[in-house]
Amino acid sequence: MKKYVYLFKEGAALDMTLAEKKILLGGKGANLAEMTGIGLPVPQGFTVTTEACTQYYEDGAKLTDEMKEQILNALAELEKITGREFGNPNNPLLVSVRSGARESMPGMMDTVLNLGLNDEVAAQFAADTKNDRFVYDSYRRFIQMFADVVRGFPREKFELQFEKIKEEHGYQLDTDFTAEDLKEVVKVYKEEFKKLDPAGFPEDPKEQLMAAVGAVFGSWNNDRAITYRRLNDIPGSWGTAVNVQQMVYGNRSEQSGTGVAFTRNPATGENVLYGEYLMNAQGEDVVSGVRTPQPIATLNEVMPHCYEQFQEICHTLENHYKDMQDMEFTIEDGKLYMLQTRNGKRTAQAALRIAVEMVQSGMITKDDALLMVDPKALDQLLHPNFDNDSYKAAKAVANGLAASPGAATGHLYFNAEDLKTAKENGVQDMILARNETSPEDIEGMVLAHGILTVRGGMTSHAAVVARGMGTCCVAGCGAIKVDEEAKTLTLPDGKVLHEGDYVSLNGSTGEVFAEQIKTVPPTIGGHFAEFMNWADERRRLKVRTNADNPRDAKQAAEFGAEGIGLCRTEHMFFDEERIFNFRRMITADTVEARREALSKILPYQREDFEELYRTMGKYGVNIRFLDPPLHEFLPHTDEEIAPLAESLGMTFEALKERVESLKEFNPMMGHRGCRLAVTYPEIAEMQTRAVIEAAINVNKEKGWNIEPEIMIPLVGEVKELKFVKKTVVATADAVIAEAGVDMKYHVGTMIEIPRAALTADKIAEEAEFFSFGTNDLTQMTFGFSRDDAGKFLGDYYKNNIYEHDPFQTIDVDGVGQLVQMAVEKGKKTRPDIMLGICGEHGGDPKTVEFCHNVGLTYVSCSPFRVPLARLAAAQAAVKEDRKK
Repeated sequence: MKKYVYLFKEGAALDMTLAEKKILLGGKGANLAEMTGIGLPVPQGFTVTTEACTQYYEDGAKLTDEMKEQILNALAELEKITGREFGNPNNPLLVSVRSGARESMPGMMDTVLNLGLNDEVAAQFAADTKNDRFVYDSYRRFIQMFADVVRGFPREKFELQFEKIKEEHGYQLDTDFTAEDLKEVVKVYKEEFKKLDPAGFPEDPKEQLMAAVGAVFGSWNNDRAITYRRLNDIPGSWGTAVNVQQMVYGNRSEQSGTGVAFTRNPATGENVLYGEYLMNAQGEDVVSGVRTPQPIATLNEVMPHCYEQFQEICHTLENHYKDMQDMEFTIEDGKLYMLQTRNGKRTAQAALRIAVEMVQSGMITKDDALLMVDPKALDQLLHPNFDNDSYKAAKAVANGLAASPGAATGHLYFNAEDLKTAKENGVQDMILARNETSPEDIEGMVLAHGILTVRGGMTSHAAVVARGMGTCCVAGCGAIKVDEEAKTLTLPDGKVLHEGDYVSLNGSTGEVFAEQIKTVPPTIGGHFAEFMNWADERRRLKVRTNADNPRDAKQAAEFGAEGIGLCRTEHMFFDEERIFNFRRMITADTVEARREALSKILPYQREDFEELYRTMGKYGVNIRFLDPPLHEFLPHTDEEIAPLAESLGMTFEALKERVESLKEFNPMMGHRGCRLAVTYPEIAEMQTRAVIEAAINVNKEKGWNIEPEIMIPLVGEVKELKFVKKTVVATADAVIAEAGVDMKYHVGTMIEIPRAALTADKIAEEAEFFSFGTNDLTQMTFGFSRDDAGKFLGDYYKNNIYEHDPFQTIDVDGVGQLVQMAVEKGKKTRPDIMLGICGEHGGDPKTVEFCHNVGLTYVSCSPFRVPLARLAAAQAAVKEDRKK
């Protein structure tokens, strides 16, 4: 018979590492077992395992008879340990029922306290304790929790009744209620319960327990838990454990209380006890905001013996876990109990300080420290943030996707032109709101402090560009309506905002505010540099950046980038003069006219590449030739078409017809990438000349030895690459010969079509390097667009079809296999081939670890993700070495 239930003392005796215990018992259960094992004052109980949760779902969301029997057996053992009896009015055992996933998911799942109470138990318990108020306060809490968590009844129906009674008596605080008042509350709650369920509130404690265990398992798949898992890369297949624990009562008397504390300050990392508590309260009161808690330090004045004992326990736990602890405790009639401990959530600034100071004190090694810090948390250090007090006082009016971290506040604008005009008129803080952005919005996006879109996902144009620029972005906020023509933004409550109104965005949470919120610049302390030096010493994977201009390249270099892994040349054409000549090139109907337009573009390209080379110095710069479909650059309005027709010597009608002819049904899979250079080799000639001449000029100027890297995009057949490479080599060799210099250059390709991965051994005969463009490789492998997938991916997460967005974290089983296959085939043909990744995945920690494991040379990511990738690469190296 499979064992589904473990007493805390049984969990303590398991011959497993803590990590292994967490897989079986969940984080909370494993830590309760650990605390029991090291002799701390823990109210005893038992854990129903994560395996039981998995089985619960396999059996159609119900507890098996086997599980119920084991729960009842464990309950009997708990009765022996406590000397109390579950359901016996004369000596009642009451329990809490709490969730406990493998990874901490604060507030995402459900809890039931004071379980085991009914009318008979409450009456006798009150008589025995001579404390009616305490018992009926516990009872009313239990009824409300059971109604909400187990039965799914609206919590507010009970809260309204509570507030009504509070108002009738003229009370200000919950603690003003007398015992008789609370008995009235219980009576009213039970009447409300009966309205919602004619069977009434269940009086059988065992029925209550089984229903509560099932409800906590059920909460594993509530909407907020699913969303949290997706955002934090927690697999739905893990399930949650359930912890059933003897109740201790912080609301029993004035000598009782409850609190939450950290062994160090989670905001700053300072090595001081940090937390809050309330006397005569239960845990929910501390976190709910109903009452104002007291700083933990004042407990020393109220109950010095408990405070001294608590300090000792904090020291014990931090030394045991080698990390800052987040703890819940209860004091019952002057006796301290530890209800929970876990590694505490902390700001990035605090995480770095704690890690560095623990190494300096000799508590942990540098490798331990590297594994302690979540790479994603480093984002917080690199972007402006809201002033804490102003943020707390503000109220969000809508929520979208947290597409690019940071905080932004500013005046609302709806197009790039109006942003430019506002900037010229001295407006400093601006937010760009669009239904969705396109490449033509780039000038406005550069000026905006924040970007808000109605449509688009985490890898939409707005999200990708915003992250690259380090600009705060909230994308896919479907609850709002943007009328770009009328220049209005309608909020979910119907309120309409106009151009110039203040809006604030939290790109780290997806919150939207219809007000101004004060922001503060990021502060990066000395611990950051020291910690990142440890990461650089440890990692074997290089980290480059995706950058198309000197500003981004400079920012990335400051964050430690070792070159540019992707320069998207199409992003260099959106200046007004450049786009005009580029459109002349696209719409030209003869080779001569195209070459003439390209000759106007060549100086811009050359100057841009020179600046990138100067900025990156000794590091490589990988320049991708023109990739997107040409229709993206075309004029859309008659006002734009007319001057272009005149400059080309064409009639308006002829040019309009030409523009229409270039539009495609499925442009993402159409005439783009290397296909453009096959049809228009003169484009590749111009870009090659610009790349090589720029390198020659900077080498002469600086005395350097730059070796240009030219990347041909979207190759699916080696003959395509061979055809385009012939043009590149002929042009490059001619330019080098003209200059009379000796210079190496490298020609490679992006692997972004599944066929390229399957035939990588052939492609490596022509390509000196591969760069995996996993944005396109993912959408071509899955068969759906990254911009449209947001319409249905939510249903996939809800039904556990996908665990996460495949455009955010690489799909190891599918896309990952293609990458690994291409790596192996490429190395077989060309052992010294350079291998990189330059899709959005390059800044995702799990993807970086995958890239390390399959043997890539480097990852390339947006500038503001460079520190994240450096740390993730170091963690991958540490993990690999520890496995060995």
